[in-house]
Amino acid sequence: MSGLTRRGLLRGAVYGAGAAVSASALSGCGSLAGSVRSADEIEYWTLFTGPDGELMKTMTRNVEKRVPGLKVRTTVLDWGPPYYTKLAMASAGGRSPDVAIMHLTRLAGYAPGGLLDPWDLDLLAEFGLKQEDLNKTLVKRSLYQDDPYAVPLDTHPFVVFFDRDVMDKAGLLTGDGQLVPFESPKHALELMDKLRKDGGKLGPVFGHANDAAMGWRMFWTLFSQTGATFDLTGKRAEIDEDTAVEVVRFMADLSRDSRTMDVQTAIAAFANGRSPMIFSGEWDMATYKSALKDKLGGSPIPTFYDRPAGASDSHALVLPHQDNPDPERRRRAHRFVAELVRSGLTWATAGHIPAYTPAVSSPQYAKLRPQSEYAGAAKQLVLDPPVWFAGSGSDFQTRMCQALDPALGGSSSAQSAVRTMVSQINTLLAQPNPA
Repeated sequence: MSGLTRRGLLRGAVYGAGAAVSASALSGCGSLAGSVRSADEIEYWTLFTGPDGELMKTMTRNVEKRVPGLKVRTTVLDWGPPYYTKLAMASAGGRSPDVAIMHLTRLAGYAPGGLLDPWDLDLLAEFGLKQEDLNKTLVKRSLYQDDPYAVPLDTHPFVVFFDRDVMDKAGLLTGDGQLVPFESPKHALELMDKLRKDGGKLGPVFGHANDAAMGWRMFWTLFSQTGATFDLTGKRAEIDEDTAVEVVRFMADLSRDSRTMDVQTAIAAFANGRSPMIFSGEWDMATYKSALKDKLGGSPIPTFYDRPAGASDSHALVLPHQDNPDPERRRRAHRFVAELVRSGLTWATAGHIPAYTPAVSSPQYAKLRPQSEYAGAAKQLVLDPPVWFAGSGSDFQTRMCQALDPALGGSSSAQSAVRTMVSQINTLLAQPNPA
């Protein structure tokens, strides 16, 4: 043991865990980070593509213009397992970028293994970013052993979008244009039947079929509203299975018009007017806005059970571990991130809810529709359980969706789905964190 360092052991563990990605990931890492570094620039890894990617490029350029001498070299990688494997390998292998995007729900798989370095809150405050100006739930989840290992940029929740005209005609909007309260699952199903009758078309849609996340998001939203036990801190899961079965049954009833719909089919059904209501991620807001224009309404997920809750995650910024970080580069990284997070109003145009609360409370944000209408989702967000194997893009979410799909499609029972979910969770709990 005297010839082995903790970092060396960690490298072995991470490389072993990433064997499935193998040489291609390693070669990709080598070409992306740790190559020729300029003292005048910082390296920034993101997973943003499409409109989000273009918006992030604009925000980064704007920060460079505001900060004299700051240069940022951005590398965009495919999100999901490849991104997180490369990030782990880069951190363990001494070839990490200065700053990287990470879903906050993935933090539990990285901070405990020494793959990340903590942020200097005093330095962030020096550059105008104070912890009290960030979403409190996200700040709490950013901690590991009381140290801040992530700086949240946003929250991107599971919400509801709707056609104002159709919903108003069906009597399902309040005087201020919001959804009427749903008093219970039974009441919600009655209102959805009324919507089908009055609208003459489909009821709400939900694209869960063959998807790696949507079924889990809906389940986690509804189960969290019940307040029932879902404890993954032990060697075996402690889950209120009776409540879980009830939730899965409700999910199947609620999405009866979209039993075989994948995400794209559900989006199309809503955008072309076949359905007046969709359970969706806010990241698809721009698509709906383009189709429905001013008729588009938005809302946090309604409270069907005992308390408000909605599945969510957060794009956060992290400091991948460096053995001997250059103090000036670290200072520049802190300045860049502080400026980026404070640009939340720009980021909100993509649909995301800024983690920077002064942006959300600004008059400019209030004019963003429907973003400001579902902004309350940031006050009722529930992130995945804080275990190493959960989070966005994880195998855990995929397994949960695969267990749920037959029950939501009507080919299996809710009891069978829950039994499979619990079994899969216990299998994951029995495995050690590879980091």
